[in-house]
Amino acid sequence: MSKIIKNDRKVVNAWALFDWANSAYALVITTAVFPVYFIQFTPDIINILGIDIPNSALYSYAVAFSYLIIAGLSPILSGIADYSGRRMFFLKLFTIIGSLACLSLYFFKGVPQLWLGTSAFILATIGFAGGIVFYNAYLPLIVTEDRYDQVSAKGFAFGYVGSVILLIIILVMIQKPDWFGITDPQLPARIGFVMVGLWWIGFAQITFRYLPKDVTSRFDRKILSKGFEEISGVFAKLKQQPWLKRFLIAFFFYSAGVQTIINVAAVFAEKELAFKASELILLVLILQLVAVGGAYLFAWVSKISSNKISLTIMLIIWILICLGAYFTEGKMLFYFLAGMVGMVMGGIQALSRSTYSKMLEDKENDTTSYFSFYDVLYKTAIVLGTFLFGFVENITGNIRYSILVLAFFFVVGIILLNSIKKEEIN
Repeated sequence: MSKIIKNDRKVVNAWALFDWANSAYALVITTAVFPVYFIQFTPDIINILGIDIPNSALYSYAVAFSYLIIAGLSPILSGIADYSGRRMFFLKLFTIIGSLACLSLYFFKGVPQLWLGTSAFILATIGFAGGIVFYNAYLPLIVTEDRYDQVSAKGFAFGYVGSVILLIIILVMIQKPDWFGITDPQLPARIGFVMVGLWWIGFAQITFRYLPKDVTSRFDRKILSKGFEEISGVFAKLKQQPWLKRFLIAFFFYSAGVQTIINVAAVFAEKELAFKASELILLVLILQLVAVGGAYLFAWVSKISSNKISLTIMLIIWILICLGAYFTEGKMLFYFLAGMVGMVMGGIQALSRSTYSKMLEDKENDTTSYFSFYDVLYKTAIVLGTFLFGFVENITGNIRYSILVLAFFFVVGIILLNSIKKEEIN
């Protein structure tokens, strides 16, 4: 990879702009529009291979399956990327897969295209999740350690602002289709899926242009084995750093809770509290806009105290959110809970990434493989959380029990995080 000067403003902004590009998928497809579209245009109970599954549970299972696939692929791919120098190659590849899958969601209209819609959603999720590991791996390469928290927060802030801009455009089209001469009630959302794909691949071109270019070695069959060797080498290093292993396990548990809540919040609101489309718009906007401030707020909290204290405070808030959602019967309380989610959603993701970067002993070499471990845990956590969420609803018939179970993940996260000594985590 080409040499660059760290903390270069243009490079940092280009890196952060990738969050602007792909966060449109995370907000519109994963959080705001597609989950509700999926629930509205599929029957409450779907029979698959003779098994009756609630449509919300099927959605959760689709998320889990997506992340299960990428969790298996990413350590191999990132190890190969480190050895062959193809970080940018894989970042581009997953971006193309994800954006094209978003475009194909245009053809999903309901039950007749159920497998098309589900498959496209799974592929888009794989593209989104697969690109993140290579995107994250650039952070220690483009900025110095003292700027990890700030730049990590900047990336999430860019993502939240950019995705909200696109969401507002799409939601205006959904709420006021007559302004655009649209009479088909499904068409605005389907056009929105196309807009996400174009937004994603379009703005990513700026990132591709300014981030360091790949300096590649010859691609042969040995590279595959070298990929496994890279992963094995990093695993050996992690075994010698018990404090880092403990942080990663804590990260695994609380990420299962965080990402599941983000993925199912709109589904819960629509199905359990009968939120209308306009109310869901307000809900998601509250969540996203508060998240911008939350990322910077908890970066500041960590600066005046420590990352450990800041993360602990956020995990306590997440537990309160789960308990509040379980008992809530009114929409106003759920709006308040959405604001709480927004406040800690940005902070916990940004601070987790920067904390891990600080704890790495080798910040120059094999960063993609290091972040592969981080991302495999992150993605496996999503598999566990979303599958368990769907499974609990499937066996109990009550989605509230699914929310309550998620509190367990945050409790375990707090216990493990606070078992790390002060000198081992900033």
